[in-house]
Amino acid sequence: MTGRGAMTGRFEDSDGAFGGGSYGEAIPGEGAQVDAPDAERTFAALPPAQGRGFARTWWGQAWLKALEDTALDGQQLKLGRRHARAGAIGAVSVRPGRLTAVVQDRDHTRHRSDVLLQRLDDAAWDRFLDLVADRAGHIAALLDRDMPPALVEDAAAAGIELLPGIGDLEAECSCEAWDHCAHTAALCYQVARLLDQDPFVLLLVRGRGERELLGELQARSAARAATPAAAGVPAPGTGTGVPAAEAYAARDILPPLPAPPPPVDGPGAAPVLGGGTPPAPGVAVAALEFLIGDTAARAQRLLADALSPWHADAPPPPALTPGQDAVRLAAAGPDQVISRRLAAGSGRDARGLARAVRAWELGGTAGLAALEEEWAPDPAALARAADRLAAAWDDDGIRPRLRATGNRWTVIGGAAQLRYGRDGRWWPYRKERGQWVPAGPASDDPAAALAEASTEG
Repeated sequence: MTGRGAMTGRFEDSDGAFGGGSYGEAIPGEGAQVDAPDAERTFAALPPAQGRGFARTWWGQAWLKALEDTALDGQQLKLGRRHARAGAIGAVSVRPGRLTAVVQDRDHTRHRSDVLLQRLDDAAWDRFLDLVADRAGHIAALLDRDMPPALVEDAAAAGIELLPGIGDLEAECSCEAWDHCAHTAALCYQVARLLDQDPFVLLLVRGRGERELLGELQARSAARAATPAAAGVPAPGTGTGVPAAEAYAARDILPPLPAPPPPVDGPGAAPVLGGGTPPAPGVAVAALEFLIGDTAARAQRLLADALSPWHADAPPPPALTPGQDAVRLAAAGPDQVISRRLAAGSGRDARGLARAVRAWELGGTAGLAALEEEWAPDPAALARAADRLAAAWDDDGIRPRLRATGNRWTVIGGAAQLRYGRDGRWWPYRKERGQWVPAGPASDDPAAALAEASTEG
């Protein structure tokens, strides 16, 4: 093994406890690499790790989790950590499918220890290289010696398991233990420190060296840049994401989420865009300022909702159509110029927009649906509505005469109307200047709703 002599000399020079002492000078430096072909890298022995953990990165912690979930003897893991902390591990050889080092016991007995990990086949590497080449962020992260969770998640979605799982780290040791012994455990703990510094160590064990990988990525990226349409490369930011079930299953190896942002008392003031460079033709400065202010207010409300204790149990709000969003914007009370643009853009006139705003203020999307949708209840819904109407008035009371048309019941000879919502509630409407307008919020009681509709506004 490359570097074996220097490593063995390190052990022979010591006549005391592991690590420290005179042979500290023989260590080139933490994680120093001895020259080797791309198919094998040999890292000089690391100094003792007293007072520090073996993995700071999330992928290094995932490596150790695979070891600790696989090993059957916790005592051997404990001894392995002790060996690793004491600096009893020589140079580590990393090559496809195998990690090798010599580990020294307290009695100075040396054991060759190997940890085996299955190599990825050529088809898996092709898929991996394609997905990395398709995302500039993945390439930049690897060049920065980082392995973002999104890279591992994308690989897993493509059927490529980069990080080991339970049972993937196989052990071989000259001490002839049949399971992970203290020596192979020590090697795994040491490798976690190497992985912290360079995730390409993991990729080499899986079968490809750094220079080979980067060369292939450069070639694929160049090909995509030359003919993006012919290569079928998706546009940046159009990935399909990771299924929630997969992300939840990987929760133990993903990094912790950052702390939530602090609450914001109110939206920031919208900037004043006028007074400088004249706007481009067709750009209404006042309308743009209005939209900026609306965006800030919505962002503040969304943040407050996300930080609320009931957020996890609340269903997400429905997405608005352009027509519904125009009504929502008009409900904020913009000036007449903007209101006219909202009316025209949503296919309404000024009076139609005013009715829609009134419906929105009384019931949001459900109130707007009651205004604009006329539908025929199915037989079961119609029977429920009829029963509810029959029970709404006492026998001694004056029962109004109603004419039914679809989901609307109109008082015969009167100016009041009930509209039956898809959620089973009743909306009061009143005729004003020849048009039906919302008269109040929805009610579960049709008699109460009709009384609201009959009251002069």
